[in-house]
Amino acid sequence: MIDTAPPSTARVLLVGVDLGVSHFDEQLEELGLLAQTAGLLPVRAFVCKRKAPDAAFFVGSGKAQEIKELAMSLGAQEILFDQALSPAQQRNLERHMDMPVNDRTMLILEIFAQRARSHEGKLQVELARLQYLSTRLVRRWSHLERQRGGIGNRGGPGETQIELDRRMISQSIKRTRERLEKLKKQRTTQRRQRSRGGHLGVSLVGYTNAGKSTLFNALVKARAYAADQLFATLDTTTRQLYLGDAQGSGSTVSLSDTVGFIRDLPHTLVDAFEATLQEAAQADLLLHVVDASNPSYLEQLVEVQRVLEDIGASQVPQWLVFNKIDALAEDRLPFRRMDTYDFEGRELPRLFLSAKSSEGLDLLREKLAHWALSPEEPS
Repeated sequence: MIDTAPPSTARVLLVGVDLGVSHFDEQLEELGLLAQTAGLLPVRAFVCKRKAPDAAFFVGSGKAQEIKELAMSLGAQEILFDQALSPAQQRNLERHMDMPVNDRTMLILEIFAQRARSHEGKLQVELARLQYLSTRLVRRWSHLERQRGGIGNRGGPGETQIELDRRMISQSIKRTRERLEKLKKQRTTQRRQRSRGGHLGVSLVGYTNAGKSTLFNALVKARAYAADQLFATLDTTTRQLYLGDAQGSGSTVSLSDTVGFIRDLPHTLVDAFEATLQEAAQADLLLHVVDASNPSYLEQLVEVQRVLEDIGASQVPQWLVFNKIDALAEDRLPFRRMDTYDFEGRELPRLFLSAKSSEGLDLLREKLAHWALSPEEPS
């Protein structure tokens, strides 16, 4: 990888362990994108295979030494694992490496903390970070920090200070949960009001960077932040979408843009974003946006379906929207603009479009208008 980042950017070594799972990313491309999104500079990817994680070092002591030597030769300042590390594994690795060691979970939490803009979003991220922190006391927060810079400066007050920190974290978690519960009730009230007003609810869901916000902006002429990057937006935005219909009377639905999903999305984030994700669970229809140009779109589709099941939204009527057809090669373009897709025995309606070029948007509007007259999944 070419070093084009400013001198202040932290250089990180990416580490992935192939445990035989089907979705293993041999090139660690997604982890690299996550690192760049967080403002880090990946300098190399280190991949190894194991039948099972080592209890102490995850990769074993021999590989841990190889990683340490490689990181030092590359001038890396931090090591990032693509898998989740236990508190003990992270602690042992940091002591062995003489530098910070973090995992995919921590990286995603850091990105969410950087991207949250609304009051609710910030509270949700803070809750997730506190829950993660409570299991390992990783010093990333200035108000909880103890002088710890690296292995040579570990020292510290000891058990009494740790217990005080844990109590402080526990109290912060309780306060944050209470504040989020109030916001959850407000969202529930707003959904009931929309329901009483006869408004049907449509939620955009999908893997991060599939183009949900671009599609949202194209449909409702909004100005929600959209960019070609992971987790460009975290905060749910709802707007009224005027559709019209085949009979000329005109219909309106509430369209919501939700946070993107990703492989191994930390459970603490799923729990913390419960209020936001309920927009999907309570919707009358889900538009599952898929990046048709991504070679791994099938794995991403499966991951989104898994998260939808986790949040209780798997039974909500769903259409697949295969986006970014403008980025497809000529031989990969669809023969039809709408068909059905068999997913685990369930026939899902599928539309092909490009939110960027607006190609296929008219068909989506037309189908939504017909659906609004008779809210049921089309055959």
